[in-house]
Amino acid sequence: MFFSRNKETIVRRGSHSYNGSFLQPLAVGIVSAILVALILIMGLLDIRRSETNLVGFLEDQALGSINVLQRLTEDNLKSIVAVPGKSSPQSKTARQEEAEYSKKLVIEAITALARRIDEEWKNNKVNNEYLSQFATEHQFWYVAVLNRAGNAVFESRPLNTDMLDPNDLKKYGRKATTLELMEFIREKHGIGFVALRRKDNSGTVVINLDKEGLSYWSLKVAVDRSIHKVGEGLGIVYLQIFNDQQKLLSVAGQLSEGLTDSDFQYREILAGKTKIISRKFNAPDKNILDMAAPLKLDNKVVGIVRIGLERGSMDTIIAENRLNIFIFMLLVVVIALLSMWLLYHDQNRHLAGIIEMERRLEKASRLSALGQLAAGVAHEIRNPLNAISMATQRLKRDYSPSDEAKALEFQNLSGVIRDEIRRLNGIIEEFLTFSKSRRLELRLFSVTEVLQKIVSLINEEAVTRGITIETKWRQVPSIIPMDINKLQQAFLNFIKNAMEAITDQGKITIVVDKEGTNHILISITDTGCGMTAEEIDKIFSPEYTTKEKGLGLGIPLAMEIVRGHGGDIRVISRRGEGTTFEIILPKETMADKT
Repeated sequence: MFFSRNKETIVRRGSHSYNGSFLQPLAVGIVSAILVALILIMGLLDIRRSETNLVGFLEDQALGSINVLQRLTEDNLKSIVAVPGKSSPQSKTARQEEAEYSKKLVIEAITALARRIDEEWKNNKVNNEYLSQFATEHQFWYVAVLNRAGNAVFESRPLNTDMLDPNDLKKYGRKATTLELMEFIREKHGIGFVALRRKDNSGTVVINLDKEGLSYWSLKVAVDRSIHKVGEGLGIVYLQIFNDQQKLLSVAGQLSEGLTDSDFQYREILAGKTKIISRKFNAPDKNILDMAAPLKLDNKVVGIVRIGLERGSMDTIIAENRLNIFIFMLLVVVIALLSMWLLYHDQNRHLAGIIEMERRLEKASRLSALGQLAAGVAHEIRNPLNAISMATQRLKRDYSPSDEAKALEFQNLSGVIRDEIRRLNGIIEEFLTFSKSRRLELRLFSVTEVLQKIVSLINEEAVTRGITIETKWRQVPSIIPMDINKLQQAFLNFIKNAMEAITDQGKITIVVDKEGTNHILISITDTGCGMTAEEIDKIFSPEYTTKEKGLGLGIPLAMEIVRGHGGDIRVISRRGEGTTFEIILPKETMADKT
């Protein structure tokens, strides 16, 4: 793994940078997007469910008011059409009083309309067409204005006399007046009427109600009495009641601007298929939940109730819920994305470890095969090399040419052969050492003594190269379990590598210090040419070397020896500024710890 410290390239052996991924970024992005989408959908559904619940609460409140209205209307209607039964005089009197009061209200309502006709009559606005439209609008059987004699001046339609006997058409030998005919119809067919006589007896306004008209007006009055009780408070903005012909019976409050009486399709409500219909309406002055429900009397749909409730508190609760849900969704989304990132990072880290382990196993396998090859090569090549070396020495001793020039050339060629044989023998020795590097014989010994011995051996060579070796023993004694010969070979390889990195005069600093409580740190620093990150990653591979003559086994051999001691190596380097090898060795072996 490469990381930067003070603009230096640092590599820690035992780890490896890995650019791949267990889950590809696109896959993680898709999974995260799906998860976020699901969370958003759930949040939106939760908001809608919350809004639906609040609307349902207001609908229940409206239905409660409608139920109260229905009970009051039923009681009022029973009072209007009540017929005294066989009861105690006291209860009969109470029922009669209630019935008389209710009937009086019906008569007063119809009388008020008669006064309207009378006012229009005085203003000469009454004619047959006017009365016809008036009768249709108010569910009257017959409407007429009579003169002083009781005959119709204007009427909504011709009075139906076919329902009377021929004898009823005359009275006292003369033709019966319109008023007398209406009285006969009332007596024989129960079609009553209300008559409003002018104070100067100049005329009369009469309004006839058949059974349908009486039912309409009885319901209208009953509803009108109820609606003013229910329509008070409870957040009700307006309350309208229509009969089954969608004619307005009574109203409390006023429809907001933008609303009309025909905003709803009332057919399903009148058919009893729908319990309640609601919709949100935002008026300029207030927000309303506009609702319509059937009006039932004796479990029969007789009309429609339209009610408007203020949505102020509901909208406030919905806004708060929406804010809370969005905050919750945002937190969940952040947690989900963080979890996906942690999963992605953790999986990549573990996979990088697996790749590094596979790399180490592969390298160990290669090194093991190389060691076995080195042992075989040594046995196969050593004997021929010895024979060639002996033959070269004899040739040089016994067959040197007598001619001085040829003798000199002969000596030079012999020297080349001897030097190359020595180089081949060194290569074989290096292979043999590499193949035996893992077989350690550990005993306690001082690290500083080993390093001091190496410094004493190579100091003369360093001086001839113009290199100064400085030692700093900050941790004395530094006694650890080691294979002295192999660890000395490892340190020697590092120091030789440092000397070879210095092309001119320079300095090598060797420091022994502690690393934590259970490890010793040996630092070997040179002022040589330094290395790039790519070169650092390759120097521990046996097949890599920067030397013209060499196999590149020195540093890999040193690494194997350090790892065999349970240690680790860090390399700190920058091109042109030198290199530091940090060797970390444990004070105890695993066997000592157990």
